[in-house]
Amino acid sequence: MKKLLILTMLAFGFSNSNSVIAQTQGPNFAKMDVSPMDIALYRNDNNEPIARVIYSRPQRRDREVFGKLVPYGEVWRTGANEATEVTFYKNVEIAGAKVDAGTYTLYSIPEEKEWTIILNRKTLTWGAYEYSEKLDLVRVNVPVRSMQNAIDALSMSFEKDTENSANLLIGWDKKYVKVPIKVAK
Repeated sequence: MKKLLILTMLAFGFSNSNSVIAQTQGPNFAKMDVSPMDIALYRNDNNEPIARVIYSRPQRRDREVFGKLVPYGEVWRTGANEATEVTFYKNVEIAGAKVDAGTYTLYSIPEEKEWTIILNRKTLTWGAYEYSEKLDLVRVNVPVRSMQNAIDALSMSFEKDTENSANLLIGWDKKYVKVPIKVAK
């Protein structure tokens, strides 16, 4: 009986230690990013993609955003982590400036009353550290608008304007901007 009890305890002990070893030697999944990546997509009436924005969503967490966390007058990656990337699947016009189909980095320079929106040719960059004004394709100024309720995470979406145009909405805290995008003819 003692032998059976000892064998049972040894078997139970080994099986538990094996599961512990399996748990510690399994794949290494990183913890959730505090500024998770998101995508905004604009499709036309035929469901064809026109534009896609890939960005990371920093959280407000009771911080003062514009003028503090995001300084006024400085180039910002318009998000967190990697710089925000925009892809146009068709030729477009942004506030009247022609932009060929392709992928660009979306930077901005926030100010209290208006933002400068920048499309830059250099892609796959981290933050705004590699930003070069020489590679700017488009710079447009858009007015800052206020919202009654605060948004805790930076958010982007497309708002259809007409059959061939939309506004890229970029909002955080109680502020947002509209960037007009029109499919070129």
